[in-house]
Amino acid sequence: MKQYNVTGMSCAACSARVEKAVSAVEGVTSCSVSLLTNSMGVEGNASSEAIIAAVKNAGYGATAKGESNTSVSKEDELKDTETPKMKRRLIASIVFLLILMYISMGHTMLGAPLPSVMNGNHVMTALAELLLAAIVMVINQKFFINGFRGIVNRSPNMDTLVALGSGASFVYSTAVLFMMTAAQQRGDRAAVHAYMHDLYFESAAMILTLITVGKMLEARSKGKTTDALKSLMKLAPETAVVIRDGEEVIVPVEQVKKGEIFVVRAGDSIPVDGIVIEGESAVNEAALTGESIPVDKTAGDSVSAATINSSGYLRCEASRIGEDTTLSQIIKMVSDAAATKAPIAKIADKVSGVFVPVVIGIALLTLIVWLIIGRSVGFSLSRAIAVLVISCPCALGLATPVAIMVGNGVGAKNGLLFKTAASLEEAGKAQIIALDKTGTITSGEPKVTDIIPVKSHSEDELLRLAYSLEKKSEHPLAGAVVKYGNEKDIIADDITEFRVLAGSGVSGKCGESSCIGGNLSLISSSADLDENIISLSEKLSEQGKTPLFFAKNGELIGIIAVADVIKDESPKAIRELQDMGIHVVMLTGDNERTANAIGGQAGVDEVIAGVLPDGKEAVIRRLKKQGKTVMVGDGINDAPALTAADIGIAIGAGADVAIDAADIVLMKSRLSDVPAAVRLSRATLRNIRQNLFWAFIYNIIGIPLAAGVYSKLFGWQMNPMFGAAAMSLSSFFVVSNALRLNFFKVHDSSRDKKRINKLSEASSETSTVLIKINGMMCGHCEARVKKALEELPFIDEAAPSHEKGTAELSLSGVLDEKAVKKAVTDAGYKYIGIKQ
Repeated sequence: MKQYNVTGMSCAACSARVEKAVSAVEGVTSCSVSLLTNSMGVEGNASSEAIIAAVKNAGYGATAKGESNTSVSKEDELKDTETPKMKRRLIASIVFLLILMYISMGHTMLGAPLPSVMNGNHVMTALAELLLAAIVMVINQKFFINGFRGIVNRSPNMDTLVALGSGASFVYSTAVLFMMTAAQQRGDRAAVHAYMHDLYFESAAMILTLITVGKMLEARSKGKTTDALKSLMKLAPETAVVIRDGEEVIVPVEQVKKGEIFVVRAGDSIPVDGIVIEGESAVNEAALTGESIPVDKTAGDSVSAATINSSGYLRCEASRIGEDTTLSQIIKMVSDAAATKAPIAKIADKVSGVFVPVVIGIALLTLIVWLIIGRSVGFSLSRAIAVLVISCPCALGLATPVAIMVGNGVGAKNGLLFKTAASLEEAGKAQIIALDKTGTITSGEPKVTDIIPVKSHSEDELLRLAYSLEKKSEHPLAGAVVKYGNEKDIIADDITEFRVLAGSGVSGKCGESSCIGGNLSLISSSADLDENIISLSEKLSEQGKTPLFFAKNGELIGIIAVADVIKDESPKAIRELQDMGIHVVMLTGDNERTANAIGGQAGVDEVIAGVLPDGKEAVIRRLKKQGKTVMVGDGINDAPALTAADIGIAIGAGADVAIDAADIVLMKSRLSDVPAAVRLSRATLRNIRQNLFWAFIYNIIGIPLAAGVYSKLFGWQMNPMFGAAAMSLSSFFVVSNALRLNFFKVHDSSRDKKRINKLSEASSETSTVLIKINGMMCGHCEARVKKALEELPFIDEAAPSHEKGTAELSLSGVLDEKAVKKAVTDAGYKYIGIKQ
């Protein structure tokens, strides 16, 4: 995605106009414009020149990010430059507005004194009001320049509405001033006094000032939405201590080269990603993962830029620098996500595209209707101006992007990275979450769980024998035994004549004794096993553990059970997902008995066993028939399944955040981050809906009120100045509501609304039905019937038998017998019916 800075946009109508213009450029496949960050993301092979030209032809400016000014840092690009400008404009506007209000209302309402030249001279008073109003209009000339430019370019925007409203008040009042002057020359004092009530100079100035108040509050709030991104950028240290010619040299971090050696002392930030080559320390990675507990680092471990060396001295080799560091990739991901649009924003975009022309039409209609009814020009014009200034397309345009930006920032601070706005929206709609067992539910590393010596043998004797044998083995299960032995400070005996018995175990000699270790079938052939041992072995297997038997000189010494243990937080995380109404499925390549044991311990709703790595994609496609499916895996082996799912979540990415297959990247291998991501998505979506509701309801109620529709029913009328105030606060309200997400606690499940897990209820009531089929003659026939039946959405699995003339169906929904009959018939066989 190529990103651009866009200038001149003031409301959602502007962003819709730019998006439409760029989308029409040949070679552009997608375009997303963000009013919040005044940026644009474009995908396709169109040239930058063509894209920039399209933006300029639409009446706006554009520059490719990073090309306009190479000296400008990313942090400076996000710096809030609008609020100070707005503040200066607002202060100047208020000064002249107060003088104007004093002259126009202070004297008549409060009896405040006026300069002698104005006493009794209404024309001079009106002329002073005109000059003061003109000054305020010049101070806020940006509204008029952008507004009338929008009309010229046939793309009217919010500034157009403000310019027309304020301009109409000023022009009408100026015309009244000329009539006052003529009446004064005629000596018609009554007419002059009457005309004073038709002056709206203070309205013209007040409208601009109030809109500026709203714009300043909006700019200030919008600046805060990028605080999370700016705080990430500030994390990167500016200098690094590198070793050059055998000496430590302090250089700017941009000058660190890949492969160069750098050192980090206690309390310093790590400048770039690297590999520890010397030293030991605890590194605080909270900046990237949100985890406050420091992580121990030794030689061979990786470290990331912006993390802090809490203690000790580290000597590292730079592995990733500049834009390739983990921090830079996170910043890019959050920034890119802000440049995309959530599906829910489409309706607001469609409305924004036609909003301003429709409002101008309503204002003209309001003017004409009130004139036809017989009201004065001043009254009718006041109603039309109120319609123009109360209408707010900005609230519509900001409703979604501000919430997406803040939600993404909150996610980034907690190690939850959403690649697009769509993934942030869709994650909360998940109905099924499929979890890969290894590394997701379990630690992914076998550990010793049980040490069971037999007869008179001790634990130490069993462990010493196992440790001595397995120390020479490369098998992962052997690694678990060796690690446990190291923790217990076991001293290994010398093993000679060591042999690996493929698929069975290992053997060797310890002094004069023959030693052997391995599975049940290996030990059964070399040692006597009683029924109790075999029963114990089966019991361990049912618990998802692998029993390893060890014997010496034909005598069983004992059993050591090894298992890929469940992470401590997994059952709680799965329970949280279920409380959210999500059906949790565990995918594993283990046999059914082991899989069910682990699934039972974890508390998942459904276990799918015997799934090979290349078969996960097919399982995900089948689950998608039942509802919106999320796949959680490691992002490498599970890439096809992550891509096939509605949303792919890569867990435990660590420094590898740029995983192409995943829509959401979780920095840590912590399953509790999955419900946290769903929780944040739902909170963001709830916030977007609140914003959209406010934006729509405000305009639906406000425009008729301003037009005077309710005046006959309730006597309600709106002064244009109050309309301007309401417009100012509407956008501020939307942005402020989105900022509340900053206080959202992603790991707090106490506020989760309990939802009924309909899919889990259905699966618990899953029934099997046996149907009779004629015409199947062989295994090939069975395969055809199986394929035809499993394509039906309510059938999870079909098991046809040509010998019995039946097919057993596992149902995930209500059986549609007509569909079953058609599927069997279309496959070339005869459906008889359900076997009772």
